[in-house]
Order: sequence, then structure tokens, then C-alpha cells
Amino acid sequence: MPHIKFEPIEDDLLDEIVQRSPIVTFRADPLEGEDCLLGIEYEGETFLLQLKREKSADMLKYDKVTRPLNVNVIKKALASLAESLNLKIISSNIALSSHKPPLASEYLKKIKDFESIEFPFESVAVEVGFGSGRHLLYQAKENPQRLYIGLEIHTPSAQQVLKQIELQGLKNIWVVNYDARLFLEMLPSNSCEQIFVHFPVPWDKKPHRRVINPDFTEESMRVLVPGGQLELRTDSDKYFWYSLETFFARPKAEVKIEKNKDLAVTSKYEARWKRQEKDIYEVHVVSRELSDAKLLEFDFSFSECGYRPGLETQLPAEAVIEEGYFVHFERVYRVGEEGLLVKCAFGSFDRPEHKYLKIEKEMCCYYASTPVKTKVNQQAHQKIAEYFHVK
Repeated sequence: MPHIKFEPIEDDLLDEIVQRSPIVTFRADPLEGEDCLLGIEYEGETFLLQLKREKSADMLKYDKVTRPLNVNVIKKALASLAESLNLKIISSNIALSSHKPPLASEYLKKIKDFESIEFPFESVAVEVGFGSGRHLLYQAKENPQRLYIGLEIHTPSAQQVLKQIELQGLKNIWVVNYDARLFLEMLPSNSCEQIFVHFPVPWDKKPHRRVINPDFTEESMRVLVPGGQLELRTDSDKYFWYSLETFFARPKAEVKIEKNKDLAVTSKYEARWKRQEKDIYEVHVVSRELSDAKLLEFDFSFSECGYRPGLETQLPAEAVIEEGYFVHFERVYRVGEEGLLVKCAFGSFDRPEHKYLKIEKEMCCYYASTPVKTKVNQQAHQKIAEYFHVK
């Protein structure tokens, strides 16, 4: 990822550029250590750059939490700083690329896009963990009037499917690089015809990480239209029986089971398991009820919150664990005499949010964007606000 390495600079020079640079909005210094962060506003993007201090050389690089998707924006911001500081460059990799970033595609959707989105297709289906994408691509080709939303947390797999979408000229696939268990909360009720969960990781030693669980099943039934189906395929005996127990625990359940059914398209893993004569289980859970509408009315603002003397030493060093969520203040930075920047992880144990919190004398906000609108994030937000409330 973009960075520049240069001969060390003095703090007074850095202070000067923070004061007069048109793209630097603030400087944040850690309570421990020398590395600092620079707030950047450039070409409509708001993000942080890390300044790593060493005896032989300093380095400016992107910050993982706030980085914009367009890598060229980071490169141009680094070049602008290098010029304004008159840095003596030792090495860099900020040559601009004319190609799209790996995940820059009109078919890639961010999770926040679904806070208010319209589906320009007759119907919608979701595939959870599409892997190589064979099934997802096949379904999209066979059903051009239906939108297929593919969820995949493995970035290389998402990149590969995005390439195939363009190569095959498909218009009805959206790729979302996000966890399905949280994603379903973003979808309107009664909006999907199908939800595919094919060969999820069994997680026999960590069952709490399984995709299929009571909450996921409940959300699946909510977003499915009456008659819509959640389809599970697995080669794991344990996962099969666990899933049946989960599905039948619902007050009302219509469940259909098939064994060793051949599909029109087979993944390389399924083909391998069939050669090994492993059993393949397929379970369909049918939605039979019209669900009430779900409104994403979450508020991530901070009321009566701000900086107070000594706040930086009062935040808990260890993660705060609550039922269903956690909050962990990972690192604290000073911003001027009466301000802080706090790096924080929170929300779901399996797919946490990572955000910065900017705290000033009479203000507190997320930097540079608010969390995804999910119930677990709202619960964590309320806990976070307790620590910054001005008493």
C-alpha cells in the first residue's frame, strides 16, 4: 500500500505544516510512543495518515481503519505532503495507476449503501460466502431479471468474482465484502426470494462462529418473501444436525431435506467430496409469513459528551465485554491541549467495527464515518457514550 520513506524531520517543521497545509486538519500524538496521525481532507475524502518516527528514517503511510477505496487519493495526498514539507525522499511507491483499484467496481457495494437502497430488479437473492463464485455466476446467468447479492469476507475471492462479472458481461450481481450475519439486518423485510448458504465453515471447535444460528435464521425469515427459502448445503454431519436443531427450535418451521442431490453447477470442493463419497446434505427452510417492516432508526450521535481533564487516563485498558457485544479502546492520541483521538473496536465479537472517536471540549463524533446501522453497534455505541459523557 502507498507510503513514502524520508529523512527524519523535526517536530517544529511538522507543526508548521499542520498549521498551514490545506489538506491537514489536525495532528494526533499518542500517549505512548512517537508515531502520530495526521487528519487529511483531500478530493472529498476524509482519512488519516500515519507518521512513523525512527532514527534513520521517517515514514508516511495510509491508516487501515480510515483508508479510502481509491488508492490514488492516498498517493496524491502523500505527494502533496512530500512537496509541501520538502521531504528528502529515500523510497516511495506513490506512482499513480491508471487502472481501477482491485475492488473499485460499480458491482461492489459497501455495507452502508444498504442503509437506503432500491433494488432495480424484479426480485433479489443472496448467497452467503460464495467462494469461487461458480454457483453465484451460474444463477445470475440463468436468471437475468433477478439481482444476486454475493457476500464474501475473503477479499481475493471477492476480487476474482468482480473480474468474472466484467468478463462475462453480467449486470445482475452485487458483491459485498462483509459478514452475512450483520448484513441481513440491513435488508428490508420480505425483499428476498432465496438465501443460499453453501458449504459454510463448520467451526466444530468454535460453534459460536457458525453462520447458521438462531439470530441468522430469524433475520433470514424476516427478509424472505412468503414462500422464499433459506437453502443450506453442507458435507458436515455435525453441521447438518446442528442446523436442523436450530431450524426446528423455531415456533413454526417448514423444513425440507434432501441428500446427495446433484446441482447444475458444482464447486471444485463439492466435486472433491463426491469423489470421496461423502454425503451432501441440503436443507430448505421455507418462510410462510409476511414480516413486519424493519426500520433502521439508529442514532450514533453523542449528546452531552466531550473532553474533560484526565479523560485519557480514565478509559479502560482492557476490553469491556457485555452480553452480545464488546467495546475496546485500543489506543489514545492527544489532539492539542483539550482534545483526543481514540482508536476503538466494538460491536460484534465475530465482525467488529473499527473506528476512531474524535473528542473535543464540547463535542464527540466518529472519525471519519459512523458505524453500520445494526442493533449490536447501537448497543456498543451507547456504552461508548457513557465514557465520554460530561458529568
